[in-house]
Parts: sequence; structure tokens; C-alpha cells
Amino acid sequence: MSPRTLLRAVMAVSAVTLLAACNASAKGPAAQNASGPALVLITPSPVGVNDFLKLAVQGIEDSAKKHNGTQKVYQSTDPASIQQNLAAAVREKPAVIVAVGFNFADAIAAEAERNPGQKFLFVDSCTTKPFPNVTCAVFREHEGSYLAGAEAGLLSKSGKVGAVVVLDAPQFRRYSIPFGQGAEKAKPGTTLAPLFIGGANPFNDPARAKALAATLAGQGVDHVMGAASAAGNLGVFEAAKQGGFFAFGVDANQCPASPGQVVDNVIKRTNVVIGDGVDAILGGKTGETKSYGVKEKGISLTGLEPDAATSQCVVASHPDVLAKVGELRDQIISDAIVVDDPAKS
Repeated sequence: MSPRTLLRAVMAVSAVTLLAACNASAKGPAAQNASGPALVLITPSPVGVNDFLKLAVQGIEDSAKKHNGTQKVYQSTDPASIQQNLAAAVREKPAVIVAVGFNFADAIAAEAERNPGQKFLFVDSCTTKPFPNVTCAVFREHEGSYLAGAEAGLLSKSGKVGAVVVLDAPQFRRYSIPFGQGAEKAKPGTTLAPLFIGGANPFNDPARAKALAATLAGQGVDHVMGAASAAGNLGVFEAAKQGGFFAFGVDANQCPASPGQVVDNVIKRTNVVIGDGVDAILGGKTGETKSYGVKEKGISLTGLEPDAATSQCVVASHPDVLAKVGELRDQIISDAIVVDDPAKS
């Protein structure tokens, strides 16, 4: 093979490799005859069956349609591809780059500093240092966990609830501590037992999540909050089915994954915060951090949604429980109840 032919081959392989890493796609009616802003979404992992990321894609598509713009989605696979995708998006100079997940914190900080004219919307986390071109949208997951815990307390027969959480870190304790507090509020005397996955791959370890959930069941826990990522929660649900106890999901409606075992879900409406954030940035408001809880309709429970009856969630057949939890939600909205944030304690 001649040097020139070899060079061409190397360049071709490099181009294919870069395209595979970025996995970008532009789709939807907004991409046709659009005269509005270009929007780019970067995910920390492949969208696949991840309902949280599906909502993010819906959010960017809705925003592009609303503003008669175009949208593109870059799906990352690992830390290296996150940086590659972010750099590729910056080179395109879109009106807004949206990144979802705490995994982006360092990369966005670096790109925001190097490219002060580029506008970023950082969803579900924020950079340690504020930047005038980085707008952050964060969730008060602890409010939803508190309400889910209240359901668990009202439904528990053992008076023991538990949580299987990816990491023992402030951000993720939002799913365990408030869950126990909500359960104790609804039924005084209810106790919480949290366990954490940890290890080298906590976000994709269904086997360990299943084992930890089974351990809690062996201790008499009959309701388990599964904050073990999309993959890990499948392990929690499998353990619940085999062990005859109940589980709770996160981010989106996971009840269809295990009908009869999943009580409810703490929903994070990624599509809502992306729509709000893009609107704000295009309207000239940047560099702010907005927090979304039940009051802003960024956090909710599947059981409190209008379509709860068809959700396949266990709680849908307990209208008395939903009525009481709805009252607690209203008290949070009115600030009569303030759920402490474990990430700030």
C-alpha cells in the first residue's frame, strides 16, 4: 500500500470513528425550512430506553419546533465521547447547547471559559464556578422522594422502608433521607434503611442493585425506593417481584417494567426545564440557575398525574393514599411543608 493510499485509509477510519463517537442526528419537522435558532442536545449516554433522556430529546424537539429552529442530538457513550461531542457542538456555534447530567460539569466549565460567546444550558447540575454564558436548571428531587416516602409509609405493613441508591453522596441522598422522612410523616414510627451500590460501575450494576434490595427485604423492609439508575432499577424491580415486596422508580414512569410491584415514580420533567431554559436564553436571560420542584411542575409523582389510572402503578388502586399525598404536595407548594435538601446539609 502506497503512503498516499495509507493516508487516505487512516483518514477514512478517523472520520468513521469520530462519527461513531458523536452519534449525532438531526431529525423532526423543525429541521425542514427552518429559519430559527439551531439547538444541540448532548446526552451523557445513549438514549435507548432511558426515559429521562427520552424526555430531554422531546424537550429539544419541542423547543426547535416552537422557535422554528433546528435541533441535533449527540449521544455520548463515555467520558471521552462527552468531551468530543461537546467540542463538536461548540464548533457548530448553535444558539444553545444543552447538556444533561452532572457528568458534564468540568467539560462545560472548560468550554464556557474558552468560548464566552457560546450559550449553554446545563440540566440536572451546574458548574462549580458560575459563568455568564452557562444557564443551569436543577431539580429538587427530595420533594418528590418525600411524597413517594409518604406513599410507602401509608402502604407499608412492616413499618420498614428502604432505598437502594447509586452512590452515598449528597446529590443522591436526596432519594433516601427524604423518602424516610415522608414515610415517617405519613405513619409515625416508620424507619428507613438505605443501601448504596458504589463500586466501579454504580450506574449500570443491576445485579448488585438486586442483591441489595433482597438484603433489605430480608430485614423486613417491604417498600424500597430504587434510585439505582435505569439499569439498576431493573435489578430492584426483579428482586421485588421475586421477594414479594414493592419498589419505587425514578425519572419517568417505570411501572410498566414490573406491573404489580412498582408503586410509583419520582418524575423529573427534563422536557419542561429544557423548554423553559431555551426560552430564557433566547430571550436574553443567561447565567442564571433555576430550581425545579413540585411548585414549578419539574418534579411530580406518576400517581399524581392525570393519566395515573392507566400508569400500571400500584398506587393507582389506592385513591385514599393518593388523596393524602396530594394534600402533602399542596402543602409543599404553599410552603407549609419545607423538605430539607440533604445535598445542602
